[in-house]
Amino acid sequence: GTEPAERVQVDRPQTLRGEKDGMSDTESKVDSGVPEVPVPPDDTPEVLNKALSGLSSRWKNWWVRGILTLAMIFFFFFIVYLGPIVLMVIVLCVQIKCFQEIITIGYSVYHSYDLPWFRTLSWYFLLCVNYFFYGETVTDYFFTLVQREEPLRILSRYHRFISFALYVIGFCMFVLSLVKKHYRLQFYMFGWTHVTLLIVVTQSHLIIHNLFEGMIWFIVPISCVICNDIMAYMFGFFFGRTPLIKLSPKKTWEGFIGGFFSTIVFGILLSYVMASYRYFVCPVEFNNDSNSFQVDCEPSELFQLQEYVLPSILESATGWTTVRLYPFQIHSIALSSFASIVGPFGGFFASGFKRAFKIKDFANTIPGHGGIMDRFDCQYLMATFVNVYIASFIRGPNPTKVIQQLLALRFDQQLHIFNSLKAHLTEKGLLPAAEVAA
Repeated sequence: GTEPAERVQVDRPQTLRGEKDGMSDTESKVDSGVPEVPVPPDDTPEVLNKALSGLSSRWKNWWVRGILTLAMIFFFFFIVYLGPIVLMVIVLCVQIKCFQEIITIGYSVYHSYDLPWFRTLSWYFLLCVNYFFYGETVTDYFFTLVQREEPLRILSRYHRFISFALYVIGFCMFVLSLVKKHYRLQFYMFGWTHVTLLIVVTQSHLIIHNLFEGMIWFIVPISCVICNDIMAYMFGFFFGRTPLIKLSPKKTWEGFIGGFFSTIVFGILLSYVMASYRYFVCPVEFNNDSNSFQVDCEPSELFQLQEYVLPSILESATGWTTVRLYPFQIHSIALSSFASIVGPFGGFFASGFKRAFKIKDFANTIPGHGGIMDRFDCQYLMATFVNVYIASFIRGPNPTKVIQQLLALRFDQQLHIFNSLKAHLTEKGLLPAAEVAA
């Protein structure tokens, strides 16, 4: 006798949520064929509920979001303090949680069809893809360590073949799991899993690659996205009047523009502070002698103060002829611009996805914020941009990696390269005659 009451309790919030998101009757009819995901309960801490009980829902949500945003910022500073290894572990944990949230939505929508092996295969493919990407990273950045250990050397040599074999096993398992009456739906879910892997795992792998270039390439982009998210919300909350996009009715032009200018200023200031510390600007490298990571180097020109002549317009406005900046600050303008102009489209994409399945958030992990995926929907797009930006405008040939690859060659191959390089340097006049004769 409890089932009807439970069904009423579930259905009522879904109706209210549809009204809250501004979904029209036409839209509801179009999406009526999509099964709805059950609404997670409100998990706002009881302490906050009591403290904010006298406020309207609008201001209560503002305070809940604000308090927990500050908590997440302090947690972010703490893991940065703990160093690159902890950051990599956190990225992996966030990746797994985001994958779980998206896969859970798929399973919640289609669980009534009792599809065999759907969740098992989804997690198996996650394992395969992570083995491939992290294996490539270990081979690339821990080359000397890998060459020292025989088992690691074998795994490294046949890494791609092993990765492909693991994927083929999962592919065959999927084919064997096909059920006659659910062919189309099973292929839908197969595509669902692979698109999730593309969006979540690939992007998190790029975040780790950015981290190896120097912690500043990890912290500044992420901080710019966070700043834009906070300032767009603040400007929209207090000054928002003009709707920005139908996918997110609460987003406004005032918030979008205010977030843009705030993020540009924030990116320049944060870059100035961080560029003066070697801990943030030096590439993260593995020290073979101490078997640990190190972040110590002579900062490149990108992180050395230089004098720039101001354009006449800025000169007349400020009265300054020149200004001293780190070159990285100029690059930070590009990072901040992407974070505030293109980055929000990651959030719009996520909003469209959630509206398609009539859900408010991916999960209820963080009160007032939703799931982990709700917080990182813009970060993944930003990670790809930073990786492409570094490869296109920053990174040059890496002598350390070239030497590592040379040392892995046979002695006759190394001698051949040595003679070729000596002849080339002699031809260019870079080797003294006495050295050539010797």
